[in-house]
Amino acid sequence: MKFKVLIAAIILGLALPVAADFKTVALAHEVSLTNLRVPQSESGTVSFKTCDECAYQVKRVGEDTQWVLNGKSLPLAKFRRGLLSIRDRDATAVTVLHHLEKDRVISVAVTTY
Repeated sequence: MKFKVLIAAIILGLALPVAADFKTVALAHEVSLTNLRVPQSESGTVSFKTCDECAYQVKRVGEDTQWVLNGKSLPLAKFRRGLLSIRDRDATAVTVLHHLEKDRVISVAVTTY
């Protein structure tokens, strides 16, 4: 019995330093569609606010930014056209994924129900 406890203690001891190496790479912001402004071009900026009273945050996008509408990845122009057909903009959830090291938005995902 002592051998099993000793093995478990060693394994846990080895796992603790690994847990300390976690690093946040990206931050996801959930906003409503009314609080989102998408860019005109692939190299522009996206602006969003996380609440109605909050100030807008402006983040750069790039050619590698993914534009996702209902689980389907689209080019920016088609994504913008798809947003125009959404009627209930307050209830539509948008996830903006911001890469912290690059300081760029890597994905904007809109899901309608």
